[in-house]
Amino acid sequence: MAKYINGNGIRPGFVIVYNKELYRVMTAEHRTPGNKRAFCQAKLRNLKNGTQTEVKFRADEDIERVTLEQAEMEYLYSDASGYCFMNSETYEQMFIDDEIIGDAKQFLLPNTKVKIEFHEDKPIGLELPETVDLTVEETEPQMKGATASGSGKPATLETGLVVTVPQFVDVGEKVRVSTSSGDYLERVKN
Repeated sequence: MAKYINGNGIRPGFVIVYNKELYRVMTAEHRTPGNKRAFCQAKLRNLKNGTQTEVKFRADEDIERVTLEQAEMEYLYSDASGYCFMNSETYEQMFIDDEIIGDAKQFLLPNTKVKIEFHEDKPIGLELPETVDLTVEETEPQMKGATASGSGKPATLETGLVVTVPQFVDVGEKVRVSTSSGDYLERVKN
């Protein structure tokens, strides 16, 4: 059953149908310019190909809002078939294409729990945990006399992600990384 909202009802995070494709609302600014009609200026991201677009919706325009089903799943491994996930409740396994995973693969390690979003029983995206702990595979040695507040250095993590870490972080140590920004947050004690 389709649920419709008007242009004033658009909020960031909503998934809507626009030009017969699914889009996630990234930002939504509601404007009422003087003697003209109110509208909503929204930034949308296509869930299929990741392209972004800006759209003006009239306040009285009907927009179809899509409700996605979510399932908690555990990442197991990847191979030529794609990325294998297991449903945490039913233990059913499924493969998800690289294009759906996108940049999230830089944060995926075996046994990572994620939420997979489904629309009409097809996976269309995933929600990562806020942070992940990854091991430093490669980085330059600490510079002599470098202070903790000094400049950082690049470090390649076990998933291939490159982040800037403080000078005191060495190869083999675990660091906590934000999945939303991709930034180093802190060193993790074993």
